[in-house]
Amino acid sequence: MADITIRNLDPDIRSNLQLRAKAHHRSMEEEVRSILRDAVAEDPKTRLNLLEITRECSAKFGDVELELPKRGPTREPPDFSQVTVV
Repeated sequence: MADITIRNLDPDIRSNLQLRAKAHHRSMEEEVRSILRDAVAEDPKTRLNLLEITRECSAKFGDVELELPKRGPTREPPDFSQVTVV
């Protein structure tokens, strides 16, 4: 088995880990092992990203064609040549 050291751990995170470990009736070290085990066991290919979720939800509605609004000419940028800096 390999060892790992985590430096500069935020005190709030440590406190939350202790509370979580206590709630699960195990040591803080075992709680961290459990969290890491669950985190790396998840297959990243099975996770959906926001784009895939949106496509899944909107697929039942079919394609949507949106009409783009007409654009007018752009306005002139402000002229700061007469501004004096104090």
